[in-house]
Amino acid sequence: MQKIILFTTILLVAIVTQLTAQEKDSVQSLKWSTSQSEPKRFEIGPDKSPEFNNQNVFTVKSIKSKIDGFGTSMRTINPDLFLGKTIKMSGYVKSKQVKSWAGLWMRVDYYRTAVLAFDNMQNRSIKGTTDWKKYEIVLFVPKEATSISYGVLLDGTGQIWFKDVTLEVVDDTVPETGSNKGRLHKTISFETRAKAIGDQIKKISDYEKNALKTEIDSIDNEVAKGMISKEKGENLKLKKAEIHAGNIEKNVFVEEKKLNQLVQDRVDGKVEAEKVNKSEGARFTIGDYNDCTDEDKTIVNLTSMKVYHGQKDVENRQSKRTTTQFVFAFGANNLVTDKQVANSDFKYFKSHFYEWGITGNTRILKEDNLLHFKYGMSLMYNNLRATDDRYFEKNGAQTNLVASTVHLEESRFRNVYVMVPLHLEFDFTKKEVRDDASYFRTHKSARIGIGGYAGFRVKSKQILYFDDAVGNDVEQKTKGNFNVNDFNYGLSTYVGYKSTSVYLKYDLQPLFENNTVDQNNISLGLRFDFN
Repeated sequence: MQKIILFTTILLVAIVTQLTAQEKDSVQSLKWSTSQSEPKRFEIGPDKSPEFNNQNVFTVKSIKSKIDGFGTSMRTINPDLFLGKTIKMSGYVKSKQVKSWAGLWMRVDYYRTAVLAFDNMQNRSIKGTTDWKKYEIVLFVPKEATSISYGVLLDGTGQIWFKDVTLEVVDDTVPETGSNKGRLHKTISFETRAKAIGDQIKKISDYEKNALKTEIDSIDNEVAKGMISKEKGENLKLKKAEIHAGNIEKNVFVEEKKLNQLVQDRVDGKVEAEKVNKSEGARFTIGDYNDCTDEDKTIVNLTSMKVYHGQKDVENRQSKRTTTQFVFAFGANNLVTDKQVANSDFKYFKSHFYEWGITGNTRILKEDNLLHFKYGMSLMYNNLRATDDRYFEKNGAQTNLVASTVHLEESRFRNVYVMVPLHLEFDFTKKEVRDDASYFRTHKSARIGIGGYAGFRVKSKQILYFDDAVGNDVEQKTKGNFNVNDFNYGLSTYVGYKSTSVYLKYDLQPLFENNTVDQNNISLGLRFDFN
């Protein structure tokens, strides 16, 4: 009896070892495919240099002096052997003059509908010149997974070499390395799964039909050139049609089986239906928006007055080539007289400006996030508070600052403008690469804007507060043009980080039309651009 148990144990160990070896061999035997964000930016493939003699080494090398994009060598496999397990991808990488970053990457997908787990080492990336070193990625593969893709990526210029890339199942106690962890993925609803399977069935059918059309066109071309007879061509077409029809039947059968099982799971209550109330659990934010880990949560940004339907919607809308921002600015305001602000007739901290409006922000280069053209429309309030109980008085074509006969608690001169600001903005936010896609988000790093503005005056008003002869509080408001120029234009610049900037404006147009001394408005304050 002991011999039988011993023999059975040895046999089971041998079977498990053989299955593990077959699993590794099946992964290792796959060929590497290539992909790059733009064509002819990278050389990707085996490196046959003498220094790598008898080694199976592959390389990704930039062939342009400046590249804003990535190149990758990758594989995509069926996940069936790894469902519900934790897997580790490991490999050796060597780098040379990598300016941006490089790394291993692995992604677990549910068709093209959802990324269940992902890591590309961007938070611990390879940079510069390094010798051979082993790197690892660990992800959990949810049971819903339909594919696993993995590879090695180079972003920007430089060169990397890689070898001995393997996948293996590890203990579930090994922590995941990805920013998108498989164990934390949200359950995919019945409706989403059903649609994904339906899309896959259509994709299979369309692919086979297009492949058949290409082959038929090739056969017709051979018949037209007399390379084969018409009768032989018709027979070849029938055979090709049978092959592709068989492929459709076989592959669609697999997906239909999944769909039938999904329906049964829904009936058994194993799969949840999609929630109707999408607004439940909405998140309200003010100011800079920090990325949310809940992909389906409704996000309401009160400062930018925008509603996002989940984190993916935030990324997609903020990565468009043209985005919009709500702008609010405030600060100190004064007049430049005889080319100086010193010894001003107006209070430095109590004279102020306000500005708010909407701007459009267009990325100038398609694949570079540095240069942006910023434009829009804003409402601007410039307030001046005179010193020494003085106020403005219109005297014909002149507007003079005159002394009051009574003490003025408040002397404020306000001009309101509608302005069109135009700026060239340098945004140093780096491009993000996730899921083999590039995201050009703005207002996530340092920014510099240089430009100007032009517009027209809406109204002018002077407000005076004082006590009358019997001690009553008096408020006097006077509306008029006060000889203020109806049109205004000037230069402006801002320097800041994320949504907050230091903002400087200078009116090239004098405040008053015909005064003997030109006085130009200058403003310094803070500016907020909310996505």
